[in-house]
Amino acid sequence: MPELPEVEVVRRGLERWVAHRTVTDVEVLHPRAVRRHAAGGEDFAHRLKGHRIGTPSRRGKYLWLPVEDTTTSVLAHLGMSGQLLVQPHDAPDEKHLRIRVRFDDPLGTELRFVDQRTFGGLSLHENTAEGLPDVIAHIARDPLDPLFDDAAFHTALRRRRTTIKRALLDQSLISGVGNIYADEALWRSRLHYDRPTATFTRPRTAALLGHVRDVMNAALAVGGTSFDSLYVNVNGESGYFDRSLDAYGREDEPCRRCGTPMRRRSWMNRSSYFCPRCQRPPVSRPRP
Repeated sequence: MPELPEVEVVRRGLERWVAHRTVTDVEVLHPRAVRRHAAGGEDFAHRLKGHRIGTPSRRGKYLWLPVEDTTTSVLAHLGMSGQLLVQPHDAPDEKHLRIRVRFDDPLGTELRFVDQRTFGGLSLHENTAEGLPDVIAHIARDPLDPLFDDAAFHTALRRRRTTIKRALLDQSLISGVGNIYADEALWRSRLHYDRPTATFTRPRTAALLGHVRDVMNAALAVGGTSFDSLYVNVNGESGYFDRSLDAYGREDEPCRRCGTPMRRRSWMNRSSYFCPRCQRPPVSRPRP
């Protein structure tokens, strides 16, 4: 599933190619693509026609397009394989094209939502006073947000009485961090994924946040992480941060810091990758 860097790459592409264009037609080609829009595909299309798309926004992994002159936004759920592509009108339809949005200008391009596994979709939602779609109002700010409060994060981290990787993946605590970038930031911080959050000092929390930001900015610089053709930007191009990963996906390969073979452990229906020497497990775990 795309994490913050991948979603931000898509958002930047939409800002360049879709923002401030007026919708003339919407085709919903698969009902599952609008299943989160309770009123259905016909209503979704009707409520977009004739309106301009505002500047795309993002919080963590969540991306939305404000609909100008309304109190609503189009929330994009990319899921496991969702793609928002800007294509010429005459480009052949993708095999898994689910929604097409046309505009009234001479640019000659349209927005397509393509989704092989149909886990994602588009839906219209009312905005909160802060400008977020109401269904994601509970999502915390992400570490690249200028308004992210490091001190408040540290306090909340200590109160959670959990383990650090669980905390990093808790989108109500800090958004945008998924399995890949959690493993990368923990490797850079020399922290085991099961380290109790109650043991964190302010300097340790500050150092971890610094590594989270560094790894995300590094991924952004090269278009994000793409392990297959399912994640692409709006031009259909893959990111290549997978070439720079230090932890994730490197089981049995030498740690780039000490040479010890990296390990993988099953963790919450996922995998955690770590160096057994650089990231020693805690002596004891917190009480439930």
